[in-house]
Amino acid sequence: MPGTLLVRSPSPRLAEGELTHLDRVPVDAELSQRQWQEYVEGFRTRGWQVHELPAADEHPDGVFVEDAVVVFDDLAVLTRPGAASRRGEVASMRPVVESLGLDVAAIEAPATLEGGDVLKVGRTVYVGRSSRTDDDGVEQLRTLLEPRGWRVVTVPVTRVLHLKSAVTALPDGTVIGHEPLVEAPDLFDRFVPVPEPEGNAVVVLDDRTVLLSASAPRTANLLRDRGLDVVTTPVTEFEKLEGCVTCLSVRVR
Repeated sequence: MPGTLLVRSPSPRLAEGELTHLDRVPVDAELSQRQWQEYVEGFRTRGWQVHELPAADEHPDGVFVEDAVVVFDDLAVLTRPGAASRRGEVASMRPVVESLGLDVAAIEAPATLEGGDVLKVGRTVYVGRSSRTDDDGVEQLRTLLEPRGWRVVTVPVTRVLHLKSAVTALPDGTVIGHEPLVEAPDLFDRFVPVPEPEGNAVVVLDDRTVLLSASAPRTANLLRDRGLDVVTTPVTEFEKLEGCVTCLSVRVR
């Protein structure tokens, strides 16, 4: 199951990143670099091929590469971020996904869509209608995907930055999230609440292993009780900027 991991190292200006729902607090740039390296190493040791994008130090949020592209089978969809300050991050993504042999499409202006609002579960794509992704962005994505056999479902998002700030999916397709942050749990076929907001986000490493923030120990225990292997990694400096374990990479399988 391991594939290719696309990542970008944190900008020295990380602390200047966009904030929507959280108050700004100090961010430790050196600690963020160490946490990012530990995060990447967790994939590398499990057989993932790591492809590091060119540095984008002029973009404080550039480390959150998930927002710049979303991959569906052999199609890479370049996004158009809702935050104007982030639109310059997308250009450096195109040659990378092209080098992987993927077909490339793009969300066209004036529509906006960020990858953090896109959750794939089987052949269903849940898309958050958030402050960063608009109706036109959802419809453009639907037009690209439905002919390829994907079903697109719109999900309201107002309590958090992105859909995947509220929910992600386990290897068996069960959607998890911290209930106070989830606006429409009934939209998902199977939903299980988790006890911590930092436990919303998991990355599936293989059919029985997930990566989770070290800030969510009770969620880790809940997932282990469900028979999963849980790998935890600290991402505190990215959580201060509404980031999580999903948005630090793009996984191409």
